[in-house]
Amino acid sequence: MALQDRFSKYLGALKTPSAKELKKALESMDIRLEDLLPYLQSADGKPYYRKLLYQNNEVELLVMNWSDIECAPHDHGSSIGWIQVLNGDSENTIFKVKKNQLPAELFAEVKSKGSFFFARKRGVHKMKSAGKENLVTLHLYSPPITGMKVYDLEKCAACVVSDDCGAWWPEETRQKVREIQFK
Repeated sequence: MALQDRFSKYLGALKTPSAKELKKALESMDIRLEDLLPYLQSADGKPYYRKLLYQNNEVELLVMNWSDIECAPHDHGSSIGWIQVLNGDSENTIFKVKKNQLPAELFAEVKSKGSFFFARKRGVHKMKSAGKENLVTLHLYSPPITGMKVYDLEKCAACVVSDDCGAWWPEETRQKVREIQFK
């Protein structure tokens, strides 16, 4: 079955999917690194290059190939999601967030090829490549991410970013929806 047909078959019927339904859909599509090679490009000075593969009102599916730069701590707005490691090793750092404070690092764990990990609503994390092989990850979120908050721990600031911005401090003014300064 062609890749776009798999996306439509397994993702098109989802309606306000639960975490369990999202993971089952991601697993059922049986996507391999080889399937996505035509979509991968250089991260070009960013932590990763991201390519939107499928989106409707309920879900979005993205592939990301990572550079050696760590992304910024961030949440996924009101979305939940699953991240699948297709190649390499990912170090995923989880943060605790208290209202009106910068997030504090709780723990980091390495996830290897074939692993899945959950991104909870408003949960803050950061990722980076943690091995010698190129890190490639597949991300399925519901609803599609909007209102993502990116943190700059050195500047004691956060920024709600536009939907086309990744998990890094935006370089373009138009990608800064709202800046928040912490004391």
